[in-house]
Amino acid sequence: MKDKDKSCSRRQFIVKSAGAVGLLAVLSSPLISVSKRAKASTSTSKVIPYSPAEQAVTEEKGRDWCMVIDLKKCEGCTTIDTTPQCTQSCITGHFVPKGMEWIQVFEEDLPGGGSYFMPAPCQHCENAPCTNICPVGATYHTEDGIVLIDQRRCIGCRMCMAACPYHRRFFNWGTPEQPPEAALAGEYSPEHQIPAVKGTVMKCDFCADMTRQGQVPHCVSGCPMKALYMGDLNEDIASNTVEVVKMSKFLDNNDAYRYKEALGTQPRVWYLPGHGQLFGRAPDDPRQFKPPEWAWGGEGYDRRISCWPWAESDIWTWEAQPD
Repeated sequence: MKDKDKSCSRRQFIVKSAGAVGLLAVLSSPLISVSKRAKASTSTSKVIPYSPAEQAVTEEKGRDWCMVIDLKKCEGCTTIDTTPQCTQSCITGHFVPKGMEWIQVFEEDLPGGGSYFMPAPCQHCENAPCTNICPVGATYHTEDGIVLIDQRRCIGCRMCMAACPYHRRFFNWGTPEQPPEAALAGEYSPEHQIPAVKGTVMKCDFCADMTRQGQVPHCVSGCPMKALYMGDLNEDIASNTVEVVKMSKFLDNNDAYRYKEALGTQPRVWYLPGHGQLFGRAPDDPRQFKPPEWAWGGEGYDRRISCWPWAESDIWTWEAQPD
C-alpha cells in the first residue's frame, strides 16, 4: 500500500513535469519576443508598444489643471478705474448669486509697508480638507485635479465651509436669484452649477466645462492685465491668452509660492510676489478697488440668519390682536 502511494506520487510528478515542458514550449516564442522588446526599450525612453492602439493609450495624457497669478501685474484694476475684472467676469459668466465672489480680490499688507492686491479663487487643493470631511461625498476631485460640488448630493451641513482654511465656499441661505438667461444653460451639471439651489454650497469650479473644451476660465480671459495664467502640470505649460510659458521655469524664476502652504493642503494656485508694479502701482498707492456689481438681485447669500432655521425677522414679530 505504501509502495502504491509512492508510485502514484511519481506518476503525478511525471505528468506535471510533462505539462510544464509543453507549456514552456508554447510560451517560449512570446517570452523571447518580450525579452527582446524589454532590452530594446531600455535603450530608449519609450516602451515599445504592441500595437498602434496600445501606443495611443500609452501616449495619451490627462490634464492636471492649476493656476498661476502674477501679482506684479495685478493692481486691482485701480489704474483703469473699474471693478476687478477677474471677479466681474466670473460673476457674469457663471450667473453667480448676488453677494458671492468665487474669485475675490483682497488687499493685503506688505512686510515693509504698503499693500498689494491678491485675487483668491478656490485653491483646488490636492489634499483638500473639504473633500475629506464631506459626509455625503458631494464635494470631490475630478481626474484632472479640479474640486467640484454636486449640489444634488449636498445636504447643506456646511462642514466643508468650516474645514476650508481659505474661506472660499459660499452658502445659499435663501432662494438665489439668477438672470433669465441662466435658463438657457441647459441641464444642471456640477461643472457649471446652474441653476443655483437653496440650501447648498457653491464655489469656484475652475470653469471645468470650458477647460475641457480647450478654453481658459472666465477670470483668466477677463483680466485686462493678463495676470492670471491657466496651467497644465502634465504638459508643464501655462497661458494667460497672450503668451505660453514653461510653468516649472516660470515658477522658479519668479519665486512662486502657494498660500498657506504650511497647512499641507497642497493648493493648485501659485502666486508670483508683487504689488502691481508692472502697471505703475506703488505699494503706498491710496486707490482702492471698486466692489463688484450684479445686474440681478436676490437674497440668497445676503439673507440675515440666526441659529434658527428661519430668519431673525420672522421671530417674535407678531403683535397682540384685540379681542
